[in-house]
Order: sequence, then structure tokens, then C-alpha cells
Amino acid sequence: MSKNYGKHYSVMYKECLDALTLNDSSSEIFADMTFGAGGHTFGLANSSDKAQVYSTDQDPDAIKNGNERIKENSLEGKVHLIKTNYTDFPQWVEQNKPELKFQGILMDLGVSSHQFDTFDRGFSFREDAPLDMRMDYENDEIETAADILNNYDEEDIANLIFKYGEERLSRRIAAEIVSRRAENPISRTKELEDICFHAYPKKMRFGKTHPATRTFQALRIAVNAELEVLENTIQKLFDILDVGGTLVIISFHSLEDRIVKHKFKEIFQTDKNIAKILTKKPLLPSEEEISENKRSRSAKLRVIQKIS
Repeated sequence: MSKNYGKHYSVMYKECLDALTLNDSSSEIFADMTFGAGGHTFGLANSSDKAQVYSTDQDPDAIKNGNERIKENSLEGKVHLIKTNYTDFPQWVEQNKPELKFQGILMDLGVSSHQFDTFDRGFSFREDAPLDMRMDYENDEIETAADILNNYDEEDIANLIFKYGEERLSRRIAAEIVSRRAENPISRTKELEDICFHAYPKKMRFGKTHPATRTFQALRIAVNAELEVLENTIQKLFDILDVGGTLVIISFHSLEDRIVKHKFKEIFQTDKNIAKILTKKPLLPSEEEISENKRSRSAKLRVIQKIS
């Protein structure tokens, strides 16, 4: 696996920092649940002299790069990088730093540019590579995309592609996958791209969205259990906020945004005296940002605040 960490554009950077530092808290302790290339984390660390940031990432490349950049920027005393899935962070706090209450917690749910652009990770079909897609590629207990394609039955593959990719032709794609794997196991990104392309009717193959896009998204979400992890984590992160603190979440597709919207609503309706939703509608990136970074075009930012 590649260890050189590529550049990453921090999506909705100003909007995030504004929302996270909304409350004039004396603690000035923050958490960034997806360190990535560190843009949001370093912005928070430099937001004041007293700021402390606890960041998590499960990607070994991000951790290695992050530790190097923390040293380069002399931020060892301000940025604390933890290799874990963000769903385990509240438990980490309870066990290691139970006194911490956070002024702001950020979840940027996007896949990093590094992961997309490091082709041997298998997230993209722009180049031929093994079908891996694990965020934590060192964890052999996690099934790879190839494991799913070669071991699940046709109905389960079709349901997965439909549910996580919102792909209307999921049954055709699943049937083609099962037909191809009967000849040889499917192990490469270009094989799967070809399967998806030919499963589409000819008149639909050259539309705005490539025929493989939704299937690749679905597999990535399934491999990393992204939606289940998100669903199970929002309340736990809200609970470790300080009074006045904000939980800021950037999502990149409708499945994620729906979960965030519903979980915020659930927290608010359970006790209206404890929570305030600050974004009735999600904030969207500016036209200027989208022109600079096309990958930000689908971003939606929502904010909930703990008020008592």
C-alpha cells in the first residue's frame, strides 16, 4: 500500500471552523473524527493558543502522515492523533480522558482524496487495482470488496448495491457478477467496472454518471460498515459535548445526510431543553469552493448544539 499521503482539500473549511468555535468555551477542546490530511484539525489547533484537538483516523497512511505533520508543525502538545474507528472514540475518552468535554466535534464523512487517488486501495476504477476498499487495510478481519463479490449470493449482492448505491439496475449487475465469477474470481477494479458497464443497456452507458459509480460506492460503504457506524455514533458524540458545544457533520450522499438529519431530530425531540438544531436546512459549499474542488459539490453540513 502507498505511504505517500496526497494533498487533500478540506471541504467547507471556514463553515466548519465557524460552527465548531461558535461557543466561547473556556475549555477550547475539540475533536475531529476523520483526520485525513489534517486540514480541519490543524485549523482548530491554530484557532487559539489554548486549543487542544483529539483526532481519529483508521487509515494507516493518514496516521503515519499525520504524526509526521504534527511534528513538522510543532503541534505535539496540541494535536492528539488516535488510530481508531470514530465509533470507538467516546469509549476511548471514557477510559483515558473522562474529564474531557468538547467545545466542538467534527465528522467529515467524505473519503479522502488520498484514498481515491491511491489506486492500489481499490476505491476508484480510474486505474486497475485489487478490489480492497478497506479504510483500515491492516485489519484482516474486515472483508474486502472482492470477498463480498465472490462469496455473497446474488440476491444479497443485488440488495447491497441497491441499498447503499441507490442503483436501479442492481439486479442486472448482481446477475452479471455471479455469471462472471463462475468463470474466475473477481479481484480487480477494472473487471468490476467492465461488469457494470456491460450490465447497463447500451443507450444508458454514456450518461452523466458512469455505470460503475454507484456499485463502487455501495461496496465501499458495505466494506467499512459506514452507515451502521454513523447511525451508532451520533448520539454518543453528542453526549460528550460541553454545554454550548456543537456537533458538526459533513455528509456526501443522501444516505448519510438522511441519517444525520433523523438522528439530530431524534436527539432534539427526546429533550428539547438539551439540544438545538442550528441548520434547519443543510449548509452547502459556495460556488467558489465547488469551482476549486469539484469533489465538494455534493457536501452537506448540519450542526446541532447542546444547550443544557
